Amino acid sequence: MTLADVMGVVQVLFLAYFVLLNGGYVMLNLISMITLTRYMSEHSLTALPQAGTGLEPPISLLVPAFNEEATIAASVRSLLQLSYPEFEVIVVNDDSKDRTLDVLIREFSLRPFPEAYRVRLKTQAIRAVYQSTDHPNLRVLDKANGGKADALNAGANVARYPLLCCVDADSILQRDSLRRVVQPFLEDPRTVATGGTIRIANGCEVSGGFLVRAGLPRNLLALFQVIEYLRAFLFGRMGWSPLNALLIISGAFGLFHKETLISVGGYRPKTIGEDMELIVRLHRVLRQQGRKYRIVFVPDPVCWTQAPEDLRTLRNQRIRWQRGLSDSLMMNRALLFHRKGGAVGWLAFPFILVFEWFSPIVLVAGYAFTLTAVLTGLLSPPALLAFLAVEIGLGVLLSVSALLLEELSFRIYPKLSHVGLLFLASLLENFGYRQINSWWRLVGLYRWATGAQARWGEMKRKGL
Repeated sequence: MTLADVMGVVQVLFLAYFVLLNGGYVMLNLISMITLTRYMSEHSLTALPQAGTGLEPPISLLVPAFNEEATIAASVRSLLQLSYPEFEVIVVNDDSKDRTLDVLIREFSLRPFPEAYRVRLKTQAIRAVYQSTDHPNLRVLDKANGGKADALNAGANVARYPLLCCVDADSILQRDSLRRVVQPFLEDPRTVATGGTIRIANGCEVSGGFLVRAGLPRNLLALFQVIEYLRAFLFGRMGWSPLNALLIISGAFGLFHKETLISVGGYRPKTIGEDMELIVRLHRVLRQQGRKYRIVFVPDPVCWTQAPEDLRTLRNQRIRWQRGLSDSLMMNRALLFHRKGGAVGWLAFPFILVFEWFSPIVLVAGYAFTLTAVLTGLLSPPALLAFLAVEIGLGVLLSVSALLLEELSFRIYPKLSHVGLLFLASLLENFGYRQINSWWRLVGLYRWATGAQARWGEMKRKGL
């Protein structure tokens, strides 16, 4: 076999992978369009002011906090103003090194409270429990440092209500978010977890802890992430949800049936991707038990979060995400092609394994091969055009279709100038941004494989 023959075979293999990868996303996109259209039709009246039905189960909001001195008071105040019949807020101070606990004590008139609770999930020691004298539904736990997963488990031990809503300390929820995200629990008693859409808050106007005007970031990196989040939620998670094959609910905003969460062991502190790992483990354990259940994505309860605006912070985030993905899949690999695996074990898991977990290797190798072949004259012009059409062209198609789904459904960005800017970003992100993300993900995969120590890194946040 000549070198030209080898190059031809490699070209076909790379091209086939890219076609299958993007073809899979196109199929998810089609499922999402059908599902979202049906959802919007069935929930068209929920945009009107809603009164409590009296059937909504009470919810415990768990808020892990570590070094959140600057924003914790505003965040807690906004949570206390959510529109829901009965809920409690449990802030877990995970041994912050700043004045987070002092701010909470001062702003909410906290007093030590002799709380009696059952320790069902093992955690680091809880030093004290505080109760607000101004807000009876606010409690604060002060504990030894154990990480986010450990803090959430501590909150679950103390929670009084049957549903747990896990929220990041810097998240901004819409006032009706709880009413919307709880709907699957009311409609189907088999529901064990639901998650809502995460949007980028950069460029938005926030007052009193609530978003009052949606806007777009001026920073190009943050703008590209707006497109990424539209793709990930509106046709990524929306596509898998009707198949009961959703493999991730964002750690920034997820609602869980408490007893089910505790029965599978709660959050796992030894993984850096605790949010995805929990969902994959729920699928694995409940499938193996033969239990009927639902894990649902709800597109309109919105949680707003800040996106990184500098390369270093974004790089650390993407490396961390890839390591979390690796942990989640490998720790629960028994789900893959399990005889009781259903759509999640036979479709979603292998798809994520091949086209998300393994893709950085193929993508980076594909780009390196293509560049080398072009420079050495071994790649024919038709082959180069085919590669660019599949990798770049279909990438643009997916981004634009996600933007189209947004405009046909929720129209968070109603201004024509916003739509035009997002359309431009959906084109530009394919030239450099997606490629460097593939490299960062490859670094994350390498660090996971070599067992390098995982670090969260510092998230640089700007005031909104």
